[in-house]
Amino acid sequence: MGEEELSIVVNEDATAEEIAPIAKAVNDLFVMPVAMRSRNKKGVRVEKGEIMDSEYTGPVLERVLKENRVIHTNLLKGRYAGVPVVVAPIRNRKGDAVAALGIFDLVGTVDLGALFADYPAVLEQVRSYHKGERK
Repeated sequence: MGEEELSIVVNEDATAEEIAPIAKAVNDLFVMPVAMRSRNKKGVRVEKGEIMDSEYTGPVLERVLKENRVIHTNLLKGRYAGVPVVVAPIRNRKGDAVAALGIFDLVGTVDLGALFADYPAVLEQVRSYHKGERK
């Protein structure tokens, strides 16, 4: 193995193939879809540990590269319309955005109130079951 195969370098010309390991690692950590691209090359979209698109870009990734700041927003159109996303710049030593990495927050679309609406009833059922065991 050459040294080139052992290192990952993110710069403004990094290809989808070069940044894919980072996007896959973030996907593994958060178990949510991830998108990443460099300033000058399209990037990747990763879901469930698999690269779904290796020519990926999106308006929020592009905006983060232009504005060099973290953006929290909801997507207005496309596959993830209505889904909250967080995209952050990856900066070089001078502070310039050379790549952007984003996560599609599918958990943010869950209605927690509806999800836990029956929680008190379930909790009471569990408590009464445990009380019955003690007798």
